[in-house]
Amino acid sequence: MPTLWTKGATAPAADRRQASRKSSYRPEIQGLRSLAVLMVVTYHVWFGRVSGGVDVFLLISAFLMTFQFVGRHERREPFALRKHWLHLFRRLLPAAVTVIVATLAVSYLVLPRTRWLDLIDQGWASLFYSENRLLQAQAVDYYANDHSLASPLQHFWSLSIQGQVFILWPLIFLAAAWAARRFRLSYRPLLAYVFFLVFLVSLAYSIYFTATNQVQAYFDTGARLWEFALGTLVALVLPGLRLSRAVRIAMGWVGVIAMLACGILLNVQAAFPGVAALWPTVAAAFVIVAGQTQSPAGVDRILSSKPLVKLGDISYGLYLWHWPVLVLALAWTGKEHAGWLSGTVIIVAALALAYLTTRFIEKPWREWKWPEARKRRAVLAIMLAVSVAAAPLAFWRSQIEKSSSISELGLDDPRYPGARAASDNFTFTPEPGTDPIPTPEVVAAEWPQFPEPCEDVGENASLCTNGITDGTKHIVVMGSSHAFVLDTPVLTMADKYNWEVTSMTRGFCPLADQLGPGINEECLKFNEQNMETVLEMKPDLVLTTSTQTFGDPAAPELLDEGWIRQVQRLNNAGIPVVGVRDTPRMPGATPDCLLENPDTPETCGSSRAASFAAESPTDAAAGRLPNTSFMDLTRFFCSDDFCPAIIGNVIVYKDNNHVTRSYMLTLAPFFEKEFLTATGWTV
Repeated sequence: MPTLWTKGATAPAADRRQASRKSSYRPEIQGLRSLAVLMVVTYHVWFGRVSGGVDVFLLISAFLMTFQFVGRHERREPFALRKHWLHLFRRLLPAAVTVIVATLAVSYLVLPRTRWLDLIDQGWASLFYSENRLLQAQAVDYYANDHSLASPLQHFWSLSIQGQVFILWPLIFLAAAWAARRFRLSYRPLLAYVFFLVFLVSLAYSIYFTATNQVQAYFDTGARLWEFALGTLVALVLPGLRLSRAVRIAMGWVGVIAMLACGILLNVQAAFPGVAALWPTVAAAFVIVAGQTQSPAGVDRILSSKPLVKLGDISYGLYLWHWPVLVLALAWTGKEHAGWLSGTVIIVAALALAYLTTRFIEKPWREWKWPEARKRRAVLAIMLAVSVAAAPLAFWRSQIEKSSSISELGLDDPRYPGARAASDNFTFTPEPGTDPIPTPEVVAAEWPQFPEPCEDVGENASLCTNGITDGTKHIVVMGSSHAFVLDTPVLTMADKYNWEVTSMTRGFCPLADQLGPGINEECLKFNEQNMETVLEMKPDLVLTTSTQTFGDPAAPELLDEGWIRQVQRLNNAGIPVVGVRDTPRMPGATPDCLLENPDTPETCGSSRAASFAAESPTDAAAGRLPNTSFMDLTRFFCSDDFCPAIIGNVIVYKDNNHVTRSYMLTLAPFFEKEFLTATGWTV
């Protein structure tokens, strides 16, 4: 968040005294920044709501950056972008690095091990200003009510967008300066046209994206550019405005009141960052345009007060600290929300940390003259700051990934037989003191691993291949995330027999052609598109899950009639199908349960009756599908009456229903035998 000293800026032209000052310091903007950060902090801590304060920050940063570069152009000074970027990030990184490292240290003590790996990923993303993109990829719900389950670094999404715009905006200023010289155009009007176009296009995109996928839109840089463009437009038109003092006094008060009321009156959960975000940003623009009224009735008198100006000095640090302090405090106390008393303690702690960080880290680093002498020194200073966070991030990950899954230990390790322990005539006694795998730190990442990155084809949907294009067989895996889990043994067979594998799956979307439990319109569209592709592809086989389990004895295992119709379409086209009976569902997240009950893992299991019907529903449907075979691997997951969370010292579930890659690897030999029997293939 850039400094509020804006050389070359001017206040509203109606106030000549302000315009005549040598320095264009705008204390009321510092106070506006204070209100914005207080909105963010108090709404997060006390109300669990989004306030619109972040949007104000984005507008202010663009407003100030515009004055900086337009002033350089009008004074005929070089833009010196490399020097500008080095100075900017050398100033921003120390405080950010301090918060990242401190958050890692406290998280090691407070957060469950199942969340460590994700925290490390977010640490890297925060350090390199890409946190918003990571959260988009993870489809994180920013409005989740339980802040104790959020990442303590999640708030870096807005700083990441700012960092990206801090690169983009100067490039636009430079390109416009070149165009103005080349075509003899006026620089300021040219910028106004350019950024008005950016404003319109980005706002339209933001409105559409918010309406269609708000969770993704919230973190999208393109959906936020219009907020920066609005700040730039205000800076460009401000010197030419001729507004009376009375009008500016009214604008100031209307802006502040509207800004403060935004989070209360607007249902931001359903609207941001689309058109609703115009409320706080336009309100902030009113305050900026109002400027210094020199009137005791003006809101600038309050905004320019010493307490708010001082708070503005530490607003960057306060924003950095408030969220990790909140999340880690809630995780430590086991609460979902902060009360008024505990919330006050959290806010006071964040204020103290922000002051200390600003006073003893950010300010000394900013005033350090040695890096300013040469660009090479500035680069070294930035590298030093980055390394302070990069070193613990890299070391922690390396320690976590060491001997953490069956793929790293080997399938022949006698300590971890996994599915072999559930096979006939196999007796297994765990060695005392041997912890199960995968370790809690990596269990969340225990998905199938393809040799090439999968292609994201929509929300919770992916297209994956094993890279073999001339295989002796071609298998297509279709269905939900439970079908995706089957890719692990399928890839093992494909590597062994040179088969081509294509996986077309979507979370919460089993193969079906009608609405049902967990099946929505988007799922049906996805299924229809995939069906047309597969019918044209004509693979040797389609593999999918057949039944659906729900983990509720009152909701028996289901074989959907829509699934039968979809399989009939494949069979009628001459494509054989293998349907695999679904896996059990546990009463809660298995890794977390095992951490809470290390001596009684049976507590984390489930009764067989909670997931499975006494007779498989596929038995009655088999006669209607003559070119379809069925696989039932239930014996590798459940005994006659119980489905354990750990089998053969291998954790079976990465959450409450998805089987870990480690366990599926131990199941692969048995899966292969059943698969070859079902298909009749000889190898």
